[in-house]
Amino acid sequence: MAQPRLRMRLGDLLVAEHIIGDDQLQLALQQQRQTGRKLGTTLIDLGFIGEEQLLKFLAQQLAIPFFDLSKLTIQPQAVQLIPEVHARRYRALAVNVSGDEVTVAMSDPADLAALDALAALVSPRQMQLAVAREAQLLQYFDQLYRRTREIESFAEQLQEEYQATDFDMGLAETASNESEATIVKLLRSVFEDAVQVRASDIHIEPDEKVLRIRQRIDGVLHENILNEVRIAPSLVLRLKLVAGLDISEKRLPQDGRFNMRVRGHDIDVRISTMPVQHGESVVMRLLDQSAGLLSLHDTGMPQALLQRFRRQLQRPHGMIVVTGPTGSGKTTTLYGALSELNQPGNKIITVEDPVEYRLPRINQVQVNAKIGLDFSTVLRATLRQDPDILLVGEMRDQETVEIGLRGAMTGHLVLTTLHTNDAISSALRLMDMGAPGYLVASALRAIVAQRLVRRVCRHCHTVHEVDASDMTWLVSLFGDVASQQTFYRGRGCQSCNFTGYTGRIGVFELLELDQSMMDALRGGDPEQFARAARNHAEYKPLVTMAYEYATQGMTTVDEVLRLAEVVS
Repeated sequence: MAQPRLRMRLGDLLVAEHIIGDDQLQLALQQQRQTGRKLGTTLIDLGFIGEEQLLKFLAQQLAIPFFDLSKLTIQPQAVQLIPEVHARRYRALAVNVSGDEVTVAMSDPADLAALDALAALVSPRQMQLAVAREAQLLQYFDQLYRRTREIESFAEQLQEEYQATDFDMGLAETASNESEATIVKLLRSVFEDAVQVRASDIHIEPDEKVLRIRQRIDGVLHENILNEVRIAPSLVLRLKLVAGLDISEKRLPQDGRFNMRVRGHDIDVRISTMPVQHGESVVMRLLDQSAGLLSLHDTGMPQALLQRFRRQLQRPHGMIVVTGPTGSGKTTTLYGALSELNQPGNKIITVEDPVEYRLPRINQVQVNAKIGLDFSTVLRATLRQDPDILLVGEMRDQETVEIGLRGAMTGHLVLTTLHTNDAISSALRLMDMGAPGYLVASALRAIVAQRLVRRVCRHCHTVHEVDASDMTWLVSLFGDVASQQTFYRGRGCQSCNFTGYTGRIGVFELLELDQSMMDALRGGDPEQFARAARNHAEYKPLVTMAYEYATQGMTTVDEVLRLAEVVS
């Protein structure tokens, strides 16, 4: 490869083209000598030039293209030509292979040492250069350098080791040191891959002839199939050992947890095992402790709704319920509320199963049903601990509900969760669980219902022509104005793994009880309660907020329809 070279030094070129001044160059050179960083990075950090402006200038000087990676279709076989460690070191990504040429995008194509190293890596192919933003390259490293091949390789190696020693899968605890090391490497790769793609859960599911490892990303499961189904028992055994579970018990479900550090992240893993037809299924929830807690502001609540919710949190007593299905963000909302209430003047006690995040100054109690330490038992004890604020992880039975409601009536602010579809059904659910209507009416102050809907990918979003049946449904709910709205969806690109979605956003509804709702609860009239709630001036259903997000291009009509089916 004929290496491109700048005719002059970068700083002198920028001055000659009047992009920066000579005094700015001298200041940048002085700082560069102190920090040891590259001149281009120093100029960007000082604000003398923008990153894209600098890269386009470099591309022009070197007569090479400038790439926006989000608009490229990157070939997976090209990516593998440069190992991840070298790609990250040299900030370089192979994006395309054609014949005996490979196109490599770099953040600094004037780095001659990097060019020599990369040319050797892709040899005998010729290297064609392009320029790309460093932040974009780092993002794509995480997306493209998946551990899928590594996982398959370790699984094959483990299977071969078992076959070579005539390994008995029923006696996995007697595995050789070599096999044990391979199991650890395989599981490490599984966790690294999950953290890399920001998966919230890992599912390990043995089938008759294959082993499925699935990851839940943005609420949707993505599957990787391994043919080495015989390794499943040893994987489960290793996970049980780490979580402190009973390795001899394979007939009953078990729950546990363990901590590990993956790719610089402190991960708290909640594990659940369950016997299935072909072995044991394992589901692991990944909680990134190093990410820190989100504040209420970061949950995505609209400002007006957030102000109303904060007013409820300032009440001296009463019950506030957060409701939604598993994985809807209830815990994030509750911990965000606790972080705002966590002041020296407040005594806060939580009763959880399990304790998901450790918080300073807050007394957190882990429920343990095996020794009789259930929600109702702990809740009675906490009321004698002089608390100001109580958090009850979940209202599961009549006894817990009644103790929580009575605690809310006797000077405590009680925060808790329920598994219901919307805010209106939550109050009625408390009565269905056996709580008297007068008690619910006296103690319950507000209900937050929430869901997570997927965001449209900002890199590939395009106008979506809604089909006739879906538009008829939208018009029936939101009026003829819906037919005049413009909606969007993602075409699918490298940034979103060709799903059309990147990340999720919260959808909320807040129901604050007024006198008419309380009267309906006291009278045991669910229809009157629902009618009074819907007529409340500030009540906005979940589906309405989701529709508003769709009209703003933040989510799709498909996500609105999916939410409407759940809450209808």
